[in-house]
Amino acid sequence: MKVNGKVVTALGGSIETSNDTVTVDGIKIVPVSKFTYIMLYKPKGCITSAHDEKGRKTVYDYIDVQVPHLVPVGRLDYDTEGLLLMTNDGELVNRLAHPSGEVPKTYLVRVEGQFPEHILAKLRKGVEIDGVLTKRSKVKLLEQGEKEAKLTITITEGRNRQVRRMFEAVERNVVFLKRVAIGELKLGGLARGGWRYLHEDEVEYLKNL
Repeated sequence: MKVNGKVVTALGGSIETSNDTVTVDGIKIVPVSKFTYIMLYKPKGCITSAHDEKGRKTVYDYIDVQVPHLVPVGRLDYDTEGLLLMTNDGELVNRLAHPSGEVPKTYLVRVEGQFPEHILAKLRKGVEIDGVLTKRSKVKLLEQGEKEAKLTITITEGRNRQVRRMFEAVERNVVFLKRVAIGELKLGGLARGGWRYLHEDEVEYLKNL
């Protein structure tokens, strides 16, 4: 988030809505009288952005309503699918996306290779990415096949391509990645590319994370 062109990393700052300009991912956020909260099942093969210079699909191609200043909460990379929240509530965007919030995000992963207990323990304890250890995570082995495994992993950080890079750090290649939950809010029965409005209790839950 930027205020008047300057990146803001600390919580608790004040904003004069009549004078200050607030942007998130380059999109200007202005006060609105009614907030909209959407859950999208982002498909693989689109980007979490409003525009793409390469002409690829974006998440906005799947939202068939016109809501001013609607922005994604965080990101999912081009090859990752799953739960993506979108809203024009700038305060909630900042709360959920800020690193200090440590909001848990759960992913379903298919990964090449075997996963003995010492590999699982290493992932849970933390692996090194760019010289910095990841925070502790929850990792559960669901299935172990001859050539690949299915797992869930819950992280509380939001580094770029973090889940993929965590498995790369233990020399395992991710072949499928899907975000299935943010906190206790789950993707549920949405089809790929489908979306719905959040219920009031879901919005309140997110505001209290």
